[in-house]
Order: sequence, then C-alpha cells, then structure tokens
Amino acid sequence: MENLLGLLRVRVKRGVNLAVRDVRSSDPYVVVKMANQKLKTRVVKKDVNPEWNEDLTLSVADPNLPVKLTVYDHDLFSKDDPMGDAEFDVRPFVEALRMNLSGLPDGTIITKVQPSRSNCLAEESNVIWKNGQVVQDMCLRLRNVECGEVELQLQWINLPGSRGL
Repeated sequence: MENLLGLLRVRVKRGVNLAVRDVRSSDPYVVVKMANQKLKTRVVKKDVNPEWNEDLTLSVADPNLPVKLTVYDHDLFSKDDPMGDAEFDVRPFVEALRMNLSGLPDGTIITKVQPSRSNCLAEESNVIWKNGQVVQDMCLRLRNVECGEVELQLQWINLPGSRGL
C-alpha cells in the first residue's frame, strides 16, 4: 500500500466498428492489463458496436507503465479470438493530477495528447477539469486487426494511506 499512488478508474465506454470474428458478428469483451493486474468487461453478444459502460479499477504504483487493452471475441467451444489490441500512457493524466487545479472553471482543458505513431490514439485526447476532478476521454485505434476502436474515460481515485501524487 505504501508505494501505491492511487487507483485509476478506466471506464470502458464502447467499441466502434469492431472486427467480425463469427459468421456475421462478434461477441466482444475487453481485457485491461497494467503490470500484473488483469481485469475484463462482460461479453456483449452479437454486436460489433458494443456499449459496455463498465468501470475497471487498476491500482497504480508506477505511472510510467502503459495500460494495455485487448478486445476478444467470446467463443463457446473454442479459444476466444483476439480482435485487436492497444495501449495508452497514463503519464499526461497523472501530470495533470499533480497540478493544483481547484478553482478552475468546469470544462477547462488542462492538456491535449495528439495521436502519433508512438501511441494508439485515433484522435486528439483532452485531459479536462470536470465536476471538480481530472478526467481524460480517449478513443483508441486497435492494432493487429483490420478495423475497430474503443472509447475510454480515465478518472482518478485517491486512497487514504497511499503515497499519493
């Protein structure tokens, strides 16, 4: 607990134009990994544009580690098929958390992260001050697959007894 910074809440919002892995559709779910933690969403049946809106909470000790995300197609009688993967850097988000932001107007953009060859962003991702907290929305383009994106939102949870930011 003493070297824990806090908790990162990853809201897996939805998938967009995911790959077809069954006859006409897919049964997608998302696995999120950071260091030795692994969490997953529920399976959405027969949908290549699934709405998960699920919160997965990771404990963060080292903000330099990337968060990895893989989408799978759930299969009943065979191994689940991968449907692409992505990763994202939490450092811009954590740096914004370390700033003294109280008193900022709601909706203020703190920092912008541009899509580049070194990240999986499909579009610009803004870190925003919203309802008294730092929030980052992002849309990740999946790699190692013909198509698909996943939309996420990051939020931070401070833990009593953690070393904090």
